[in-house]
Amino acid sequence: MSDPCVSIILTGDTPALQRTEVKQPRLQPGEVLVEILCCTICGSDLHTYEGTRSTPCPTILGHEMVGRVVDLHPEHHTVDFLNRPVNTGDRITWSVAVACQKCEYCRRGLTQKCTSLFKYGHQKLTDENYLSGGLASHCHLVKGTTIFKVPASLPDQIASPANCATATVMAAFRLAGEIKNRSVLILGAGMLGITATAVAKSRGAASVIVSDINPQRVQRGLEFGATHSILVKKDQPLHSEVHHLTQGRGVDFVFDMTGVPDVIESGLEALDIGGTMILVGSVYPARPLQVSAEQVVRRLLKIEGIHNYVDLDLANALNFLERYQHTYPFQKLCDQSYSLEEVTQAFEATGEHHSYRVAVLPQKKS
Repeated sequence: MSDPCVSIILTGDTPALQRTEVKQPRLQPGEVLVEILCCTICGSDLHTYEGTRSTPCPTILGHEMVGRVVDLHPEHHTVDFLNRPVNTGDRITWSVAVACQKCEYCRRGLTQKCTSLFKYGHQKLTDENYLSGGLASHCHLVKGTTIFKVPASLPDQIASPANCATATVMAAFRLAGEIKNRSVLILGAGMLGITATAVAKSRGAASVIVSDINPQRVQRGLEFGATHSILVKKDQPLHSEVHHLTQGRGVDFVFDMTGVPDVIESGLEALDIGGTMILVGSVYPARPLQVSAEQVVRRLLKIEGIHNYVDLDLANALNFLERYQHTYPFQKLCDQSYSLEEVTQAFEATGEHHSYRVAVLPQKKS
């Protein structure tokens, strides 16, 4: 008889987290059972745990995952994104969202906005799928999940954020287009911003300016390829600092990872004529932006938003991490790990120390 699976359920009640043992699911054609090797805690996980972000409960949090295939349906030929066979023992990650591929949005290529979207780490648990998040010993991959084999050289704790943070950054740069020999400003030096800094530098940006209110994070930005840094202060408008660094011209691209209206508005002021702003971090309620439509028109500005990503972005994320994992110190971004029995401590460490990422290793013994 198979060993039971262990999950840490967010109940929506008190206590918030509950350890549960469940039987291994009986797979249907196209489904896969994965033993979770690593789950890194994303900012959205922390906000949900702390009660500042709503989600259907009961649920299992955690969507940044790497795992090993332990079971496949015997009558179904499972392949990865590159159409390679998936076998038991393969180390994989997978797209955080599963789309129907049939609705209007899917047909338009906006699969992340599918009308019947399934999202790992965000789903309310059901009798059919009760292992849908990363804070568990196993994850039950539903039919239609896009699977990616993790490069052998890529450690679990570097690969784990690929299917959220890194892929989202890749989506933002896909939207931006060619940045070689252009100037780039990154607003916010958290996980998204630090990753974006490295991507911009690796793609040949002439200058990469990183900004944050945290001096340690600004310094980290320099380690990840920034040519200039700005420690944001209340009495010094951000755009004034950018104009000083660019001889008054401003930058070609601004990537906002903060979602903070004041920061976004200053970022718009930092754009050169014909510049583009990509909004990434505005995923929570905030006051409306104060934007001068006249200035957008006269200065030929573009403002675009990106939410989540498509499968190609995750493929590009893994390729990027494999190629640049030693060029930039990605191993420093996940500096603490906890067992599945220590999930509460993992959340506390994430909040108290403002860590880029904290890892939960479900196979680790506490």
